[in-house]
Amino acid sequence: MKIDWNSKYTTISAYTVITFAICLAMVLFVVCFSSITGALGAAVNTLSSFVWGFVIAFLLNPVMLITEKLMKKLLEKKKPHPKLCRFISTFVAIIFGIAVISALIAIIVPQVLESIMTIFSNAQNYINNIYSWINTTLAEYPDVANYLNDQLDSIENTILTAVNSLIPKVGDWAVKLKDGAVGFAVGLKDFVIGFIVAVYLLLDKEKFIAQAKKLVTAIFPDRVAYEIKRISVKINDSLNGFITGKILDSFIIGVICFILMTIFKMEFPVLISTIIGVTNIIPFFGPFIGAIPSALLLLISEPTQTLPFIVMIFALQQFDGNILGPHILGDSTGLPAFWVMFAIFLGGGLFGFAGMILGVPIFAVIFALIQEIIESLLTKKGLPTDTDAYLPEPPPQKRSIKPQKNKKST
Repeated sequence: MKIDWNSKYTTISAYTVITFAICLAMVLFVVCFSSITGALGAAVNTLSSFVWGFVIAFLLNPVMLITEKLMKKLLEKKKPHPKLCRFISTFVAIIFGIAVISALIAIIVPQVLESIMTIFSNAQNYINNIYSWINTTLAEYPDVANYLNDQLDSIENTILTAVNSLIPKVGDWAVKLKDGAVGFAVGLKDFVIGFIVAVYLLLDKEKFIAQAKKLVTAIFPDRVAYEIKRISVKINDSLNGFITGKILDSFIIGVICFILMTIFKMEFPVLISTIIGVTNIIPFFGPFIGAIPSALLLLISEPTQTLPFIVMIFALQQFDGNILGPHILGDSTGLPAFWVMFAIFLGGGLFGFAGMILGVPIFAVIFALIQEIIESLLTKKGLPTDTDAYLPEPPPQKRSIKPQKNKKST
């Protein structure tokens, strides 16, 4: 019996089978979702050392390139020594990374811990300072002052109740602290192994890149392979320029903030400068994210320093946004302000703090690629690619016509 595969019923049957298979796959995915996510989590944990290695190698690559150029000028005057220059530059980059991390731990961490302990030990004094500031500032408005004092009394009672309820849970915390110490040890192990992986990646960087190009060229058609390579280069340039520039920019802002707070003798200069520097890595919202809790901390500890601190941070962020940031970063993203905000919200919602940092450069690449595709399609249609050409045209101006007087016939 001959089957007519092009008949209407055969086509309907094929679509039915395909639809059933897709529905069955979706049901299996939902049923086995926990198993799938568990397997993916185990794979991610297994590969976490290599992820750390990629991140460390990516951050230290600019240091290695700068050192390698210097080594070539010093060692290759008569004869090239590429392996020796690469080995020395990689060694210097790794030592630089370890030195930066050690310096941050040795200088910042003790100061931050001391500031936190000071906050807890002087909590009652800070509450009394707030009472005194409210009563002094609102002396002419006793009703408002009494209302705020009542609110502070309720907040203080809530805090004391919470502290008393947490004391019996110290035993449970000890168990969790032990588990956290184990997790920290595992994370530290992955971080150390990541440095070893980074050494191999930096030493044979060109070889790994060549292997990736070879794989892409072998699997995909020429046009697709070319586009993948071009997009990869674009992503690398965007991430490299943005992340390294933003880290340098945030470090300078943190140092300037520390110097200014020390000059003006403000409380907790190391802790607040660290908060300002770290949150400044986040584009657009970073200054506000860091300034708000810092201002609240000063309001609790020393209320008279809050307003000068806000003015100082505002001036510092204006300097960063208009002078320092453009000088270091340039137009590294090319995104309008609205899409920067969109990328931060989307990246933060999906991947947390890391998403806020990486969302902008990654979305900048996606935005540029979409813009390139749209302009290419418009060019094929013979249409203009300038966005201004698609703005609504202004309505034509109405010309006032003066009524003509009827000439009297002679």
